[in-house]
Formats: sequence, C-alpha cells, structure tokens
Amino acid sequence: MDDPLARWRAQLEAWAIPEEILAAAPESPWGFPVALFRARAERAGAGGRPTPSNREAIRWLPPGGSVLDVGAGGGAASLPLAGVAGRAVAVDESAAMIASFLEAAAGAGLDAEGVQGRWPEVAGRVGPADVVVCHHVLYNVADLAPFATALTGHARRRVVVELTDRHPLVDLAPLWRRFHGLERPSGPTAGDAAAALAALGLELRREDWESDTRYGFDDFAELAAFTRRRLCLPADRDPEVAEALLEAGTHQEGGVWVGAGPRRVSTLSWAGTAGGGG
Repeated sequence: MDDPLARWRAQLEAWAIPEEILAAAPESPWGFPVALFRARAERAGAGGRPTPSNREAIRWLPPGGSVLDVGAGGGAASLPLAGVAGRAVAVDESAAMIASFLEAAAGAGLDAEGVQGRWPEVAGRVGPADVVVCHHVLYNVADLAPFATALTGHARRRVVVELTDRHPLVDLAPLWRRFHGLERPSGPTAGDAAAALAALGLELRREDWESDTRYGFDDFAELAAFTRRRLCLPADRDPEVAEALLEAGTHQEGGVWVGAGPRRVSTLSWAGTAGGGG
C-alpha cells in the first residue's frame, strides 16, 4: 500500500476489538476518566519547563493572541500558553472535559470558551485562531484528511500537533496476548502520521523528543481498573491485571504510576491558511 493516507487508515482500523470480545465486555473499553486529564492539565500548566510543542506554539503566538485546542481534554496543550495567549477555545466531545478545561482556564486567568462536539463536524461553529494545537488525538482519527484540513483552515499562523512516537495502545499488546491470546497491531507511528500529512501537501516541521513529564494515575488500583476495562474484562480480574502491570514494569515515579521506559514524543507543525497572520 503506497498511499500514506490509506495506510494510516488501515493501520488504525486494525485496532478494532474483535466483535466477540467486545460483545462480552461488561463495561465499555473506551473513554478516559476526567480526573486523569485534569491532573495532566495541572501538571502541564504548573509552570515547568515548556515542551518543544509549547515552544513551537509560543513561537507563532502573538502576545494576547488566540489558541484553538482541538481534542482539548483538560487543557494540557493550551494552558501552558496562558502567559502569552489572551484567549483559548477548547473543542472536546465530552461535556465533563470542557467543564474541567474552563475551570482550569479561569484559574490560570485565561479568557476561555468551550465547544462540545467532534472535530471536524463542529468546525463550522468555531472561528479561526492564531495557533491551533492538537495533542494526542491523531491516533483516534482514521479519516485524517478532513480532520487536518479543518485544523489548517482554522489557523492564522500555525498548527501544532503532538503525538507519541507509536500508537499508545502498543504497550497493552502483551496483556491482550496474556488474557485473550490476541495479537495486536504495532502501528501506526508518528512517522506514518507525518507521511500522511505530507501527502496532503503540508510542509511539516518535525521535532522528536523524550518527555521528562510522566503522565499517569496517582492511584494504582485506578490504573488496574482502567486497564482491565480496556481489555474488556470483568471487575473480578483486577488483581490479575494489577499483577500483569507490575510484571511489565509499571512503577511509581514522582507519585504517578507509569509504564516502563521513556515517553518518546513527536511535534509536527505546519502553516495555517486562515489568513490574517501577518
């Protein structure tokens, strides 16, 4: 398959959970706890050293400028820009995430607005911004062309996207094998995302880096339960999942339970087309 966009779609579609496993799941394996994203946003906006993604956004953000945060969660991508940005608009499918973002933005003294809905379906309800940020969302987007095109069309100056170097569920592959005897995909990767975006004619700037900020659960029992739901298992399997996580190298670091190994991340950015960027 030599079409980067088709390859991206095919690799993401390969992550579909087999119907027989999904049908037997006592709880939905999808979604994230709001508290997890709130904690992530708090750590990101706690005045630490700016990440390469933050620096790239700030480089293009005029003083008092506007930011559009797509797939905002608790605001981890946009809140670190509060010292420069004058206004932020967050788009997220979850009303609870939007509420968490607005509360955090108010605490940071940032004028903010929330738009609930799925991008790019709600793009028509959102005006342009100087910089558009979109962190850790692309691996949920099989149809990348309209998604990225809408990002580009809403940025006056720059679009800044962040994603891990490989699909975040790859780390669960040993657990799927252990509990279901199921082999999971190994892709796509940030390189696949870059190739797909380049196929749209975007001139990308890419920076690969290693994050020294570890995001995870404060409570190990919550992590085990979350992972068990991801694996479509019943609640009485929590102890087995907890044991498997510890065997895989999950450990506590800075009060947060994280997986083994470094967190490698890529920042991709490109010019916006909304105009008026100077």
